[in-house]
Amino acid sequence: MNPLLNPLTLCRVINSYMTDANRIWRCSREGLERYRDRAFRRVLKRALSTPMYEEKYRNIDASEIKGIKDKEMLPVVTKDDFRKAFPDGLIPRGTKKEKYTTISTSGSTGKPVTIFIEPIYMYKSLIFYTRALREYGLSWRKDRLAFIVDLSPGSGEDEFFGRSAIPSINRLMPLRNIRVYHIGDDPEKIMEDLNRFKPKLIGGYPDILKILAILKEKGKGDNVKPEYIASSGAILDRYSRERLEETFGARVFETYGATECSPMAIECKGGNMHIQSDVVDIEFWNGKGEKASPGELAEIVITSLIEGGTPVIRYDGIKDLLVPSDIECECGMNTPVIDRIEGRKVDVIVLPDGKMIPPLSVTGIPYHVMSDEGSKIIEQFQIIQEKVDKVNVLVVFRECDDKRKERIKSRLREAFSEALKDVDVEVKEVSEIKTNRKNGLATPPPVVVSKVRKD
Repeated sequence: MNPLLNPLTLCRVINSYMTDANRIWRCSREGLERYRDRAFRRVLKRALSTPMYEEKYRNIDASEIKGIKDKEMLPVVTKDDFRKAFPDGLIPRGTKKEKYTTISTSGSTGKPVTIFIEPIYMYKSLIFYTRALREYGLSWRKDRLAFIVDLSPGSGEDEFFGRSAIPSINRLMPLRNIRVYHIGDDPEKIMEDLNRFKPKLIGGYPDILKILAILKEKGKGDNVKPEYIASSGAILDRYSRERLEETFGARVFETYGATECSPMAIECKGGNMHIQSDVVDIEFWNGKGEKASPGELAEIVITSLIEGGTPVIRYDGIKDLLVPSDIECECGMNTPVIDRIEGRKVDVIVLPDGKMIPPLSVTGIPYHVMSDEGSKIIEQFQIIQEKVDKVNVLVVFRECDDKRKERIKSRLREAFSEALKDVDVEVKEVSEIKTNRKNGLATPPPVVVSKVRKD
């Protein structure tokens, strides 16, 4: 049954669209805090009847928790907690599993997590994502939008774009202006369809967007001229951002989220990443048991404020490294700002002395080398940490003479060796960087791969 044919669900979705979509512009910081308190109490009430949280909170007097500022009275929950509690421990007692669907994380850390969601959760998440369109003057009803997402069975994006949310809206209100592609599809076929569709915005993972840029540079997709490119799902380094902007002539912006809660942050027109603080509460911790200061690299603990499904309260399973900021942005979004998203902890390069180097600290090196050389002969690259003292940099060059290649390789080796102290760096030319394969489907390769354990 189409969830939107349920009058109660339809009314809740309409009300959410009218009240939630523009809250971060409409409300003051004080108004947002009052909303966050109400949303947190609603989520906590649900958690108190959910077996996993009943066990975690058995020694806590919940009546003492008045609002979101009291959240640290509650213990942190982990991926392992979620996995052990699945399935019956993740939904409130007395509810039927049939009213929920399940979505799973990608398992990029090697430990996928599955949670339950209700239809209202999906629709609210999509409504919150329309904020990115609004910020850039785009309409989800009128402008041609193309999204390249992970439609693997069981993924959150498959449930949202392929099975439930978007299809149910499409049956009531045909969305002929929206195209959805699977990240595992043949990039050339995606480009051919984009060439016919002529979208105003293309959204997707950085790696598939970079592959489309390579195809564009090779003369494919003459009619693919988006005004905007939205990158999400992985880190976007400066080199890749500028390459996308130059190749497509488009403004590139980022959104940040996770299966457990999305969207968590949206880049404004001023270039600042705004936490969607009425969607999520983000705590920043420096790894020493202390709150991180502005400008300090931090691990995060999140609390989802979206209703409907498994409560996510003080969850440390995202495993991304972020840097908080104390700047006040004047764009109109009345929410805190993230200085930058450094990438996943699993992708961090660990030096022999134990120092951790975030991915974004090294992914910009090829860009700087090419800028200094006045050249753009690097088509693609990948950084692989084989051992704690060994890093390979794989490079795909465009057509050029061997002398130029050797000079660029030498410059890259010097720059990476400077950034990665006491590490043997080898720069290797390769004809291609192999794609990943998951469930028989090819997906773009990551920019940084670390084979060193992070304990």
